[in-house]
Amino acid sequence: MSAATSPLDVPEGRKPRSRGRWQLLLILLVTLGPMILATSMYKFKFWVPDGRSYHGAMIGNGLSRADIGIQAQEQRWQLLVSAPAACDQPCQNLVYLARQIQIGLGRDASRASHALVAAQPLSSDYQQLLTREYPQLQRYPLDLQRYGEHVNEPGPQLWIVDPHGNLVLRYDATVKGKHVLDDLRHLLKLSNIG
Repeated sequence: MSAATSPLDVPEGRKPRSRGRWQLLLILLVTLGPMILATSMYKFKFWVPDGRSYHGAMIGNGLSRADIGIQAQEQRWQLLVSAPAACDQPCQNLVYLARQIQIGLGRDASRASHALVAAQPLSSDYQQLLTREYPQLQRYPLDLQRYGEHVNEPGPQLWIVDPHGNLVLRYDATVKGKHVLDDLRHLLKLSNIG
C-alpha cells in the first residue's frame, strides 16, 4: 500500500527554509521600509510637500517671548500683539482681533489668553478703553532693543505663543481673523499642553 501524499509535503528539490526566509524578508521590508523612507526624506529633503496648512509665518528657530524682549509668565496659549511703536489703529485692530479670536474658540477659550506688549505708553483714552472693554487683556512692556534684534517686520504683529513661551506663528496687521482662528484651533487640537 502506498502512502498518501499531503499538500504540505515539500516537493523534491525545494527547500522549506527558503520560503521562511522570503517571508521574514518581506515582513522586515514592510515594517522597516516606511521608517527608512521617512528618515531618508527628512535627512535628504526629497519628496517633501511644498504646501502648508497654516496661514502665518512659522517661527521655527526656537525663539521665545523672552528672546524678543517680552517678560511674561503665561502658562496657556497666547495671542500676543506686539507694538514696537505707538499703538495706532492697526495695532488696536489686532488687539480687538485677538480678543475676538479667543472668544471664537468657544469651549477652548480657557486654553488661551490675549495680551498686548507695547514699547511706548498707551494714550489715556485707549488705556481707559482697554480697562473698560478688555478686562482680561494682559499688558506687558516691550524691550525694543531685544525686539529689534530678532524681528525685522515693521508695524504691529500678532503672535501665537505656546504655553512654554515659544513663538509659533506670526501675522502682520493685514491678517484675516478666520485664518488665525483656524491655525489656533489646529494647534489646540494637536496639543496636550495648555
